[in-house]
Amino acid sequence: MTATPRETADGTEVVLAIGGMTCAACAARIEKKLNRMDGVTATVNYATEQARVAHAPDVTVADLVATVEATGYTATPPRPPAPEAADGDGGGGRADDTGETAHSRDLAHRLTVTALLAAPVVVLAMVPAWQFTYWQWLSLTLAAPAVVWGGRPFHRAALKNARHGAATMDTLVSLGTLAALLWSVWALFIGGAGEPAMHHAFDLSVRRQDGPPDIYLEAAAGVTAFLLAGRYLEARTKRRAGAALRALLDLGAKDVTVLHDDGREERLPAGRLAVGTRFVVRPGEKIATDGTVAEGTSAVDASLLTGESVPVEVGPGAAVTGGTLNAGGRLVVTATRVGEETRLARMARLVAEAQSGKAAAQRLADRVSAVFVPAVLLLSLGTLAFWLWRGAGADTAFTAAVAVLIIACPCALGLATPTALLVGTGRGAQLGILIKGPEALETTRRADTIVLDKTGTVTTGRMTLLAVRTAPEGTPEETVLRLAGAVEHASEHPVARAVADAARERTGPLPALAGFTAVPGLGVRGTVAGHTVLVGREPLLAGASVPLPEWLRTARDDAEERGRTAVLVAWDGAARAVLEIADAVKPTSAEAVRRLTSLGLTPVLLTGDNERVARAVADEVGIREVIAGVLPEDKVAVVRRLREEGRTVAMAGDGVNDAAALATADLGIAMGTGTDAAIEASDLTLVGGDLLAAADAIRLSRRTLRTILGNLGWAFGYNTAALPLAAAGLLNPMLAGAAMAFSSVSVVANSLRLKTFTPWRDKGAGTRRPSRAFTGRDSL
Repeated sequence: MTATPRETADGTEVVLAIGGMTCAACAARIEKKLNRMDGVTATVNYATEQARVAHAPDVTVADLVATVEATGYTATPPRPPAPEAADGDGGGGRADDTGETAHSRDLAHRLTVTALLAAPVVVLAMVPAWQFTYWQWLSLTLAAPAVVWGGRPFHRAALKNARHGAATMDTLVSLGTLAALLWSVWALFIGGAGEPAMHHAFDLSVRRQDGPPDIYLEAAAGVTAFLLAGRYLEARTKRRAGAALRALLDLGAKDVTVLHDDGREERLPAGRLAVGTRFVVRPGEKIATDGTVAEGTSAVDASLLTGESVPVEVGPGAAVTGGTLNAGGRLVVTATRVGEETRLARMARLVAEAQSGKAAAQRLADRVSAVFVPAVLLLSLGTLAFWLWRGAGADTAFTAAVAVLIIACPCALGLATPTALLVGTGRGAQLGILIKGPEALETTRRADTIVLDKTGTVTTGRMTLLAVRTAPEGTPEETVLRLAGAVEHASEHPVARAVADAARERTGPLPALAGFTAVPGLGVRGTVAGHTVLVGREPLLAGASVPLPEWLRTARDDAEERGRTAVLVAWDGAARAVLEIADAVKPTSAEAVRRLTSLGLTPVLLTGDNERVARAVADEVGIREVIAGVLPEDKVAVVRRLREEGRTVAMAGDGVNDAAALATADLGIAMGTGTDAAIEASDLTLVGGDLLAAADAIRLSRRTLRTILGNLGWAFGYNTAALPLAAAGLLNPMLAGAAMAFSSVSVVANSLRLKTFTPWRDKGAGTRRPSRAFTGRDSL
């Protein structure tokens, strides 16, 4: 996938699709050339076949493309993203309906022919009893096209790099297979191996031999087939690894029904939508872009975007997200964001940027790969010279030298980080967890403290009716809610809205109101169904000569002790009830805190509310450390102080006032229901706004990092162990080729295991606390 240029603080950032890369050394070489340009910082990813380049304004995209092409590769300039073009093949062509690209189809065809040619050659070499007269010449007839035509991708890449004075993994493969073929040709035509009675036993060890020299046609043809199989499987698994990002891009609607001012409906491509355009979403259709519901009510299924399976009820004024599914009635939506500004596009961009990053360990691997090929060539020559000096004979010396060339290819090093990032970040996107890059993965391992902003993170951020306390003799709650809700419905105060919303939900349509009066700072009064109703603080009731019974005073004090707002309700000269209002704790917050604690993190509640309110929320969710009364501008200072104490701090927040603190923390976690500023400043974004997903995000990040480190450990260990064995003459070239191909495929296969990651919410782990919002009678 390529992307349109994006302006950054220091210039412009573009993503180029790179063609012609065949190994990690190619990526390192391109990256080195780009970074030598003034004002350019580039990262080249072998697995995604992309270069992410930040460049100064005076550097053009044409300059970048020219530099890549001068290095011997191709670069595709940015173009507007299209889901059908996001095949992850980096110039290999669009995928067909089966998911194949032109590049992988060519590899499949070449592999099939080469395998058919190589199989008889390998079998004849391995089974001496089947070696008929002139069998060696049949082997040459079959092996020559297998090595020359089948191995053409390796030879072509090696020649192209040689013209630019460079050597890559293809250089090793090409030299190794051609050397084995040419040695065999020499042995057959000149060395006496072409005699009719020539036979040789199958032996996996290097040995000195008397008589005609061995031929290595089975090694040349077999290695070519093994490496083609490895390249083909690599291409296929890389496409599977990037499937989540392609699925994310495919979430967007292709067409939309635009509603014109005259009431006429017109079906248009979704790309033609503009901000302010009204469009119709029928049941079963995807919402084309981010917007606000203008007409209608429905349930919106956002599971593909957020990972949450429960549809969300929406109505006029509700915000909806492009890519989600209308599961209920007809909606008319006014577009508020289009194109690359939509949440879906931003999610895709975050995932793509994360997949292009490199962990610190991978950067070390890239530096090793950059000098690896020349070192291997020298080692191969040294191995050849050593065995000749030891008097082992040209046959033995040649075998060991070829094995060194073939076993050395460290493609697994280049695939270790990118494939794990592709799968890990893609799986995260499916679950509504956006990971910005490998740096975030590394931080999650070290984090030992998580600072939780209270409002909007631990709590819903909305005032909610939590309880109704009525007189001991029992005034019906429905009556209290109906009368109080009717009066509060006329007020715009957040507490009044909480009461009115709960009353409508509990009792249905509210009765008519007459004679409404708002008393600033005290409450409201009005006439409902012939009753004079007062809703507010104690002075409001005292001013109307309504006494406050002891039971009500106790209920009020108890509510305020727990950090809740106590609203008194009275009518016809008597106090009837206390309504408890507060910013409700999210249903999953308590379990999320337990899960975060189990991951070794110490939770800290950070809020601008007073100590009593903060402590009540902390006690409810199980947080011991509370920092209350903090002004928005002081949140950064709190995070800095914790870091100065030697802690590695993660912070979760959702507001504009959290953005600076999120950026200051070692690991910023933004709630996706929050502001753009918070999301842009964070390292992890929880699309659904569920704090429980924070624990899953940290688990997934740590598991992805473990996979990266495991891949790198295997790749380094493989090469470290295999090269001395090859140089010592203990590896047959054909086995060396098979082992090298297996190494790359095993790294990718290990990364694909991240697709099985299951969030805690899907495991049914633990018992979630019920919501603290009003659910029924809660009387004294």
